[in-house]
Amino acid sequence: MEKINIGMIGLDTSHVVSFTKLLHDQKEDYYVKGGRIITAFPGGSPDLPLSRNRLETFTKEIEETYQVNIVDSLQTVVENSDAILLESVDGGLHLKQLKEIVSYQKPIFIDKPFSLSSQDAEEMIALASKNGTPIMSTSALRFAVELQSVLKENQGQLIIGADCFGPMHIEVNPPGLFWYGIHTIEMLYTIMGIGVNEVTTVSNKDYDVVTASWRDGRFGSVRGNRVGNEKFGAIIHYENKSEFVDIKTEGKPYYASLLEEIISFFRKGTSIVPLTETLEIIYFIEAVNKSRDTRSPVKLEKRG
Repeated sequence: MEKINIGMIGLDTSHVVSFTKLLHDQKEDYYVKGGRIITAFPGGSPDLPLSRNRLETFTKEIEETYQVNIVDSLQTVVENSDAILLESVDGGLHLKQLKEIVSYQKPIFIDKPFSLSSQDAEEMIALASKNGTPIMSTSALRFAVELQSVLKENQGQLIIGADCFGPMHIEVNPPGLFWYGIHTIEMLYTIMGIGVNEVTTVSNKDYDVVTASWRDGRFGSVRGNRVGNEKFGAIIHYENKSEFVDIKTEGKPYYASLLEEIISFFRKGTSIVPLTETLEIIYFIEAVNKSRDTRSPVKLEKRG
């Protein structure tokens, strides 16, 4: 099977180097077959420290170590690729960048966060549909081996709730839980599915705790830590038992599992993560951020 020629847009996130290494270095323990990064456009957001402070380093590494061709436009990347990794760390740029490449009808993976507003997310999904362009977006935590193993082992059993936890560092941009909080939220949705009605957030300088109610009466929670425990994990509550999910830092990295799913998406043109779920997650984070500010329960403006 021929390798997919992949173009990369936005070289200001650690995924740029991680993905390129996994696709190019066959000596890697978790080498991912089926694709290679052939060309990339740095992009970047000069006013965003998360972008500005890392762009040059990551660009230089993939160019010099992995011989990726660095070009000066998004269009050049798309014209010379079979599929696209849209990696820009600034989720606020994703709509603008998608508008420039969506008409090429090549599959596009949009790294988290998909967008920084539900308005942008709605428009992005509409653009992809109108142009017949497959798109996919998700956090790597969704595919963590430990989480998927527990779900597979208990497939068919009724899940009545879940409590997820993980590191939750906060940035001014992306705001609130659009930054690191999205990982734990993606875990919660992987377990519970769509259908959230209302969220309540309690936070201080060190922690956030989000409680969510589903329309079917179930409850789930997200605990975010800015001090102490840096591990991801969950407790999944089934009808007759509860299972602990301990996501380990050793062994297969969750971003390697994510990359395998991306390669499958590029080949099939169908995302394993429904866009209805991706969209509800954006509405969920908006509601959580509003609840953080108002210290009151907030209903999701749109639900799956």
